[in-house]
Amino acid sequence: MEPAQPADRVPADQTAPELSPVEPAPPGPAAPATAEEPALVEPATDPATASGPTETNGAGETSGAGETSAAREAGESPAPPAAADTTRSERSPKDMAISLLVLLIPIALLLAFYRGFLGGDQATVVDPAPAVDSAQAAAAFPVSQPQGLEAGWRTVRADFRTVEDGSTLRLGYLTPEGRGAQIVQSSVPPERLLPTELTDQGQPQGRTDLAGRTWQRYTARGNEQAFVLLEPDRTVIVVGDARDTELRELAGALG
Repeated sequence: MEPAQPADRVPADQTAPELSPVEPAPPGPAAPATAEEPALVEPATDPATASGPTETNGAGETSGAGETSAAREAGESPAPPAAADTTRSERSPKDMAISLLVLLIPIALLLAFYRGFLGGDQATVVDPAPAVDSAQAAAAFPVSQPQGLEAGWRTVRADFRTVEDGSTLRLGYLTPEGRGAQIVQSSVPPERLLPTELTDQGQPQGRTDLAGRTWQRYTARGNEQAFVLLEPDRTVIVVGDARDTELRELAGALG
């Protein structure tokens, strides 16, 4: 039995034991923590880091590859991809036709009510007397009114205006067939009045006698035609898209 050595003597060749490197724990349930070695806590796995490998550094922190590391360094987590819209559906032509029909039915009902009960298609009849009285008071030209027209003629316009080079009385009518015609009586010189009323399409078509007066037939805008009476102190124009017989009746009613 060897004698005991003093406590202050330490062998010279005594060296510290080498520590073996600690390998990362394999995946699986973590072992319970002990007093000698702290337990490693693995970070929660999200969809952004699940797609790439992770590395463990000496401090026990894990990091993903590529863009995941950059996002983690910036303190941001990548947003999950947007889910595809699976609720979109296509409408059949039948559904579109039904929707259009639902919209058109109220419109048709309102239109029928407007025409049938409110008289939407009926023209507003006016009294020509105020305009005729103004023209007679101005005494710019002799004023004539149609006399003896058949039933169904309606006066829908009447106005008298004085301009720089003359005055004009305009009387508008609807014929019994619902067509338009008007009488223009003016002291404006014919060379200025006719292009204004008949446009550049107005061309003379010959003469005709109506109620003992000689009228000049003219073409006018579109499908209109006109009868023109030239007098020393006035010009009379009967123009419209009414039938020829109706325009002749209106012109002859002026006497």
